[in-house]
Amino acid sequence: MGGISLVNALTSDSKQPGPTGTASESTGGTRTGSAPSSRPPRSATASAGPSVVIRVTGSPTTVTVTVAGTGQVLHTGLLDTGEARQYDQSPLNVVAADAGSVEVTIYGQLQPRGQVGQRGEWTVPER
Repeated sequence: MGGISLVNALTSDSKQPGPTGTASESTGGTRTGSAPSSRPPRSATASAGPSVVIRVTGSPTTVTVTVAGTGQVLHTGLLDTGEARQYDQSPLNVVAADAGSVEVTIYGQLQPRGQVGQRGEWTVPER
């Protein structure tokens, strides 16, 4: 009898993590999903690196990072030369006041550098 209860408990638990994993993936929370299950390893493999890295290599510039679709602001402000920010969630919009001052890497691909003194915009698509 105890074995059947254990099997039933394991079977119902294995159906539960699916929606929970989906909820944490949709929020983009890379550190919130700490419960081990069969789904997170696939998710971890797919998200082996950050979705975007923004590095200031030129003059300090103002950078704004927002969640695409919602407009939620994750960062807005001046980043100094040598400073970098990275984000694990997507989709995102990145805007730099001086596109020539930043290196933007999306899913490991360095993006074309913009013109010095010109505003730059990059979109980080959903994984």
